[in-house]
Amino acid sequence: MIVHIQPSRIHGTIKAPASKSSMQRALAAALLKKGESILKNPGHSNDDMAAITVINALGAEVREMEDGSLKIISEGVRPVKDKVNCGESGLGIRMFAPIIALSRNSITIEGEGSLLTRPMDFFDEVLPSLGVEIQSSHGKLPLKIKGPIVPRNIEIDGSLSSQFLTGLLMAYSASGASSVSIKVKNLKSRPYIDLTLQVMKEFGLKLPINRNYEEFFFMPTSRDVEESTIEYTVEGDWSGSAFLLVAGAIAGSIEVLSLHNTSTQADKKIVDALLDAGAEVKVDADKVYVKRNKLEAFQFNATDCPDLFPPLVALAAHCNGISRIRGLKRLKHKESDRGITLKEEFDKLSTRIDLQDDEMLVHGNGGVFVKNEKLNSHDDHRIAMACAVASLQSDFPVIIRNPEAVKKSYPNFFLDLKKLNAKIEVQESSFSDAFNDLES
Repeated sequence: MIVHIQPSRIHGTIKAPASKSSMQRALAAALLKKGESILKNPGHSNDDMAAITVINALGAEVREMEDGSLKIISEGVRPVKDKVNCGESGLGIRMFAPIIALSRNSITIEGEGSLLTRPMDFFDEVLPSLGVEIQSSHGKLPLKIKGPIVPRNIEIDGSLSSQFLTGLLMAYSASGASSVSIKVKNLKSRPYIDLTLQVMKEFGLKLPINRNYEEFFFMPTSRDVEESTIEYTVEGDWSGSAFLLVAGAIAGSIEVLSLHNTSTQADKKIVDALLDAGAEVKVDADKVYVKRNKLEAFQFNATDCPDLFPPLVALAAHCNGISRIRGLKRLKHKESDRGITLKEEFDKLSTRIDLQDDEMLVHGNGGVFVKNEKLNSHDDHRIAMACAVASLQSDFPVIIRNPEAVKKSYPNFFLDLKKLNAKIEVQESSFSDAFNDLES
């Protein structure tokens, strides 16, 4: 299937999508907390749906309420199935694997798409030291895990992803870890660990002492998780909204609601890049306004927020001069090798990209001048969104192939752009039908 995008001038107000980072962590915490949990403003992305199927398989009951909220009833990890499927969610597999290891049952973890090629050596190396039996396919999915996990003093490498640590922190907490610590070398994406700890706190899970993100120490206490009903509101997503905000900066004006300036989400830093590039930006307590302005090259360190690379590249393509974005090494094991795919697709938009060690150089020309070629998402949701946003101010209509990749994180992305006056047409298959149904 394909999406046609005509040169557009956008304007209007839109609500941010629900954060899948917040949603998936909340689902895991609701599984571990005994009793009832109410999740307000739940997400509906493919990654969110995969996480729901995982906690169902691990014994949680999930009910949709009349107002759209989710009620989750759980007695902890009590598997009712011997297989779980994390879909294409990197956070899902990395977070849930240690949680699954809380059980004595032998459980197989499966995945789909690009997740099948992502390295899982971390679990082969770490989980056996915690008393967990594990089998993998040469460091790849599927994984077979049998616990129970026994918290011990360990040291892990945090340079690949903070998501492994998120799972360990939750599993240690739920298993009653006492007088043990997880030491971490070279931790990346620290804000996501802040989000993990924040969610754990709101669900009443036992928290470790955070010693400068180098050690997480669990005190010698034996307090069980209380059986009580809690309410948690899933945050608006700064990751998906970054594309909307960039769209406003290059193609008109936009106000995005439900973006909290107190959020711990790493991708909130998109505001810094927009300001550095010269966009007109106003940030309130729960909304952000961005208006088009003359844009100049900027410098940005995305090491702790690598998901910002695609919207940053779309922004840089419309700037005058060479923008420098650090953190390139974090892009290799995403849904695609994003450094390579961004370079390939933006070359079609007459935007030169150089990849130098850990830095990406984007040669902006003040606007995209299309060679009238088709673009390809490479089945990567953020590549699809970056191409779409960059194309709003192109000189010619643009075609994007495989746009359905956006369902992984932001199913209504193209619909929301259309609500903002973008000239978009989706053609072919069930994705087109769903798009048209939502529009009507």
